[in-house]
Amino acid sequence: MNSATPLAERLRPRNFDEYIGQEHILGKGKPLRRAIESNLVPSMILWGPPGVGKTTLALMLSEVTKRPFHSLSAINAGVKDLREILNRPSGLFPPILFIDEIHRFNKSQQDALLGGVEKGNVTLIGATTENPSFEVNAALLSRCQVYILEGFGTKELSALLNRAITQDVAFSKLKFDIKSTDSLFRLSGGDGRKLLNLLEIVVNSQTTEEEVVISDELVDEVIQKNIARYDKSGEQHYDIISAFIKSIRGSDPNAALYWMARMIVAGEDPGFIARRMLILASEDIGNANPTAVIMANNCMDAVKKIGYPESRIILSQTAIYLATSPKSNASYLAIDKAIAVAEKTAHLSVPLPLRNAPTKLMKEIGYGKNYQYSHNYEGNFAKQNFLPEELKGEKLYEPGNNVRENEIRRNLQKWWEEWYGY
Repeated sequence: MNSATPLAERLRPRNFDEYIGQEHILGKGKPLRRAIESNLVPSMILWGPPGVGKTTLALMLSEVTKRPFHSLSAINAGVKDLREILNRPSGLFPPILFIDEIHRFNKSQQDALLGGVEKGNVTLIGATTENPSFEVNAALLSRCQVYILEGFGTKELSALLNRAITQDVAFSKLKFDIKSTDSLFRLSGGDGRKLLNLLEIVVNSQTTEEEVVISDELVDEVIQKNIARYDKSGEQHYDIISAFIKSIRGSDPNAALYWMARMIVAGEDPGFIARRMLILASEDIGNANPTAVIMANNCMDAVKKIGYPESRIILSQTAIYLATSPKSNASYLAIDKAIAVAEKTAHLSVPLPLRNAPTKLMKEIGYGKNYQYSHNYEGNFAKQNFLPEELKGEKLYEPGNNVRENEIRRNLQKWWEEWYGY
């Protein structure tokens, strides 16, 4: 390997002693490390941000276990490539099949892996920056152990930097003067590979010097500026929209605007932001302020028509309105409770008065008999039971504690007294 090879590749660990970080799964005595050292490796999904050692761990696992190693990238591999590897004869231990960016495989490609993984023809190691719960088929996910790899902190970045300047052959003739590392670490964003790439750029900018000075000023000058760390299709996508939604739910318009601005400057689809606000308007505000759903729905329609940059104003207005609106998740809780009850009681019959009676026979056997048409009664209310007899009196919707739903509660209480006597 020569100096033309990128620094990150030159320093790729080959064993546990060289591997930096992920002590929570690879420290001495940890289950994954014991499994690797015993050559009893399960199929797994490695989930974590870029540059924290997912590919390195797969390669190192193959080295330690002495198994054949096959690597595919989900960007350009297809079902044919998968089947070619899966159909190859294996020895005593199955080969390692490493699939980078496995979240980019579609359903049929992921399904093609099921048989080989289940039969043990290969040990699958999939790497993803996205939440596998969203992007990996449930059937495949159930056959794999998920390991979460963490972004590098100062400790890991410092160790990686020290290893680079003390052990890399291309840097061996240079003298390093480390004045400060704040900018280098900040720009890396916890990405080890990015840290090494930045370091290499800074070193190469001083090729005429025998002494390499690392300072915040030099790093900022060479790198110029930090690119916003947001991947519209990656884990940051989910983390930031989560922070945005939770800020609105928590009635903090300032935080909501900040997280929304992070998405806007990164070029997020305005329709995606608006769609999530529409869901929130029902889930977290609901009948405390029914206008919120109308507002969010109109926002979604408007941003589709006009796009950026003007749609940012509509998004801002809606986010502020939702954040400052009274909150209630009563409707959300009610439907989940109703679904849970329905799953257990799907065998119960619809009461005869509530059944449709389109034919004479149905009417003769009692369908629709004794049904009371509410509009024929005072206050549009007639005392009758609308649930199966076994569920009579079941209360699924509990109004929230806000002005509008307190009024709903008073009305329901009056009706419940009529319906059920309480």
